[in-house]
Amino acid sequence: MTRPAGFSAYMVVTAAYWAFMLTDGALRMLVLLHFHTLGFSPVQLAYLFVLYEIAGVVTNLSAGWIAARFGLTATLYAGLTLQIVALLALAQLDPAWGITASVVFVMLVQGLSGVAKDLAKMSAKSAVKILAPSGGGLFRWVAILTGSKNAVKGAGFLLGAALLALAGFVPAVLGMAAILCVILIGVMIGMPAGLPVGRKDAKFTEVWSKNRNINWLSFARMFLFGARDVWFVVGIPIYFYAVLSDGSHAGNRNAFFMIGTFMAVWTILYGVVQGAAPRILRAAKRSEADMLGQSKRWVVMLGVVPVVLALAVWVAPAPSAPLTATVIAGLLIFGAIFAVNSSLHSYLILHLSDANRVTMDVGFYYMANAAGRLIGTVLSGLSYQIGGLPLCLGAAAAMIGLSWLGVAQLRPAQTQKARA
Repeated sequence: MTRPAGFSAYMVVTAAYWAFMLTDGALRMLVLLHFHTLGFSPVQLAYLFVLYEIAGVVTNLSAGWIAARFGLTATLYAGLTLQIVALLALAQLDPAWGITASVVFVMLVQGLSGVAKDLAKMSAKSAVKILAPSGGGLFRWVAILTGSKNAVKGAGFLLGAALLALAGFVPAVLGMAAILCVILIGVMIGMPAGLPVGRKDAKFTEVWSKNRNINWLSFARMFLFGARDVWFVVGIPIYFYAVLSDGSHAGNRNAFFMIGTFMAVWTILYGVVQGAAPRILRAAKRSEADMLGQSKRWVVMLGVVPVVLALAVWVAPAPSAPLTATVIAGLLIFGAIFAVNSSLHSYLILHLSDANRVTMDVGFYYMANAAGRLIGTVLSGLSYQIGGLPLCLGAAAAMIGLSWLGVAQLRPAQTQKARA
């Protein structure tokens, strides 16, 4: 079987993205669980990730222009390099600094990691638009990249929890930095031709999209990911920790493993379903209008799940094994439906964008994605501290409603061009 042109470059980009996301998932779990055991409140834990998400908003806004100006390989290498620097910096953390100094330091390091993550992600996603074969290959290639990335990130959650329990915080981050450094060197040596090298006339003002569909899809994406992170970032790990840990050292270790396992399974399931989304939707047989219709139907199905779960947790007199099992099952269902929605969005942003400004549109779109994660992160700690898991899930349902408003405004590309 003949490989399509650009396949080698696609595989190298995908491998680099996998390596990055493994460390990204592990780092998030390490930071969350380590600082929770140090006595940080849910709101303080959310603060640790706020600058990470703010950095994502700023980075995505500018990364599209940087890639258009200097090339996709430059932004990919920069993302990997900055993640190594962030891991090495985090190893310098000293608990003797106190809570305030520790929070500020970790926020700054997480901000650097946020810049790194979005440089790498924008590079990988934009590369698919350029490298994917014509004739229906775009959805398949982007689904494989996105789905495999999330499966790897899920493994990173489990890796982070295991490393914290078995090796400790500092050895874990130093080990990940060393591995990522080896990956970076390998990618730089083995990167084949196929990615654009940039154009010197690219202007920063081009990042603002004038495409109505891009703007509404970005709006929908913002609230879709806010609806996930409002319970995922702080709410559900702390809820499970309260249910599973008895406060002893052994109890904490067991809770770490169980929380890490759930986060890993959820994210891996999410990634597997993302990869299978073209088959689930029978995308090869659908027109553009059908795909837009599917985006509306699947977000409605997603909104039902947090409403049901919020009611179940709210009416329960106290946490129990059946309630915990119900929450786990419900969140796994949420993950599967969320994955189809996310994969649809990832396909639509590339389908609706123009090839000559794909990095700009993708950067703008992922700026909205990062803004949604920022909103979800802040509300996750705040909602859990005020109203526990039911309020987190209720906020998720409200944001899914806003996401539906965004996809409801999408129009077929031909219709959009005719109106222009």
